[in-house]
Amino acid sequence: MTKPQLDPDVADVAPNEPALTAYDEEHVVTYVRLLQAEGEGADWREVARVVLHMDPEREPDRALRAYQSHLARAKWVTEQGRLLRGADTK
Repeated sequence: MTKPQLDPDVADVAPNEPALTAYDEEHVVTYVRLLQAEGEGADWREVARVVLHMDPEREPDRALRAYQSHLARAKWVTEQGRLLRGADTK
C-alpha cells in the first residue's frame, strides 16, 4: 500500500475504477476527512475549501464535482474497496 499523505492536493474528479488505485491509497486521509465532514453535516463548500483545496466561490462547478466524486469514492472505498477496513476483512 502506498503511504497516504496527510493533506494532499486532489484531482478534479476521483477515480471511478472497479478496484482500488494508487490514488485511493494516497488519498485515504482525504476520504476519511470527507466522510467525517458529511457525518457532522458540514457544508460542502467549506469541505471543498479545507479538504480539497478548491475555492467554491471562484470555481463552483469544479469544486462541487470534485466534492461529489471524492465523497462517492470515499463511500465506495469503505463499502466495496475495503481500503479503510483492511483488505483481509470479509
